[in-house]
Amino acid sequence: MLNKTDKGRAELQPGQRTLGQRERAVLLVADGRKATASLQALFGGLGADIVRNLLANGYIVDEAPPAPVAPPPPEPVATKGSVDAFSGPRSLASARMFLFDLSERMFAPRDKALALHFRDALREARDAAAMLAVSREMLVAIERMAGAGRADAISERLAKLLPESALENA
Repeated sequence: MLNKTDKGRAELQPGQRTLGQRERAVLLVADGRKATASLQALFGGLGADIVRNLLANGYIVDEAPPAPVAPPPPEPVATKGSVDAFSGPRSLASARMFLFDLSERMFAPRDKALALHFRDALREARDAAAMLAVSREMLVAIERMAGAGRADAISERLAKLLPESALENA
């Protein structure tokens, strides 16, 4: 796989014309994705000499194709009492912080009064039942503003943050 060097990229900048039209054409298509043989076959086979020249003068380099990228590791599975890799420990405090942040991101830019209402309601929510009531009210407002899909995604995320005991009593 042939690819341009810094010198090759500079040659293609406006105002730079040290190479001929065919050399510039080969340089232009040397993008690291085309096989070397395909560039050498250009111009009725004259491309081989052009490629050799560009390599010798440092306009292009012959690079091995990149190694295939390994798939990302599977996401950790949260178990009872474990810490979710993205959301932190399951606790009312984590859920409360998520809801405060959600209020700031979703409502403050669009409806400051509604954001203030949710902030105050979250501050007053002293137990799981009260916080769940506020979260349900927020989800209704999110569904109105952003649609059911967005509200469902937020509801799922909230469920991962709440302690299982709070979900059982909901």
